[in-house]
Parts: sequence; structure tokens; C-alpha cells
Amino acid sequence: MSFKKNKYIVLKNAISSELASFVFNYFLIKRQVVKTLFEKKYLSPYETDWGVWTDKQIPNTYSHYADIAMETLLLKVQPIMEKKTNLKLIPTYSYARIYKKGDILKRHKDRPSCEISTTLNLGGDEWPIFLDTTGSSNVIDEYKQIHKPNAPKGIKINLKPGDMLIYSGCEFEHWREPFEGEDCAQVFLHYNIRNKDNEKNIFDNRPHIGLPSFFKKNK
Repeated sequence: MSFKKNKYIVLKNAISSELASFVFNYFLIKRQVVKTLFEKKYLSPYETDWGVWTDKQIPNTYSHYADIAMETLLLKVQPIMEKKTNLKLIPTYSYARIYKKGDILKRHKDRPSCEISTTLNLGGDEWPIFLDTTGSSNVIDEYKQIHKPNAPKGIKINLKPGDMLIYSGCEFEHWREPFEGEDCAQVFLHYNIRNKDNEKNIFDNRPHIGLPSFFKKNK
């Protein structure tokens, strides 16, 4: 399968199962630590540097923008992304979640910082992602999950730990149906195509990799 032709590709064993397991367990421990810090009031409810449970897309699920381990993966995977897409890329940001039973990733397209993206399976119970490769826009209201009649059902993609789906997130709608497992950790790694217009968006408008979102220049 060619990314140039299809604008998506599934890559098996993008990282080793050992590395995926290490990062998965690290993130599980971090979620537990952060939960305790919030409960014991060592962190305020408005603190975001350690991750949040207030992501509007997936409420009450632990999520983290630019966790440093995930940002390290963002750089580690970049050469693989460039080889498989045959594109020169600049890294923008990482975003990781540990999904819980009943979660739904609503049908959507991504913002410009997610021009070339990957979802990388870190571990947990299997949970397929769906991709509408027609490029059509079917979402009327993402949060109320109102779609146009006869919206394409998309293709179903299952990933094992260490596998990743590379896709054009701004062009293709993507989503996940209700999760029936207990935990599933995924990290989204986002890039832009390297060109004059995109250079200003390196690191998602942060001074350098690893910084929280409030460092964005345009925020």
C-alpha cells in the first residue's frame, strides 16, 4: 500500500512491543499518580501540566498534551513517518489518552497542526479505529454526533501494541465506536509537511518540544 496514493497506511511494529509495553505501563502509573495528586489537593483542579480528565472530546478520560515521553516518541517516529510517506515533515505535538470502557472517539477531522498524523497503539484492550477515506465531510455536529444521512461507514483498522496508522487527519474523518474493554492507551503523533508556510508551526507554535500548550505563541 502506498501512502502517496491512499493517504493512509498501516505500519506493523513501528516501535517494538517492549518499548510499547514500557510506555504503556509508564502512562498507567502516571495516571494513578496524577489522580492521587488531585485527590490529595497537591494539584489544583485547573492544573494541566500533568494531564487532565476535562478533554471535551473524551470527557472524564485521562489525556495529556505533550507528555515528555510521548514527545520523545514524536521525534523517534519522525524518520519512520518520513520514509513511509515519502515526505519531509516537521513535528508539531503529541497527545495521549488512556481510554476507558464506554468511551467514544467522535467522528471528526483534525486541525491544521495534524496534517500528517499517526495513532500509535501502546497497549491494553483492542479497540479499532475507523477511517473514511472518501475525504467527504459528514459531521454536522461533532459533540451531538449528528452526521449527514448515509455517511460512509469507513474502513475498520485494528492495531496491536507497537502498530500505528499513518493518515491525513485534516482530510479524512476518523472515529472509534464505543469501547467495550477496560483500558486502551493510544498516542497521537502529529506532523506538518515541511514547507515555507508550515515552518512557523513547528512544535505547534511552542518554543521547543515538550512544553505545555500554554506556551503556544498564538494562544
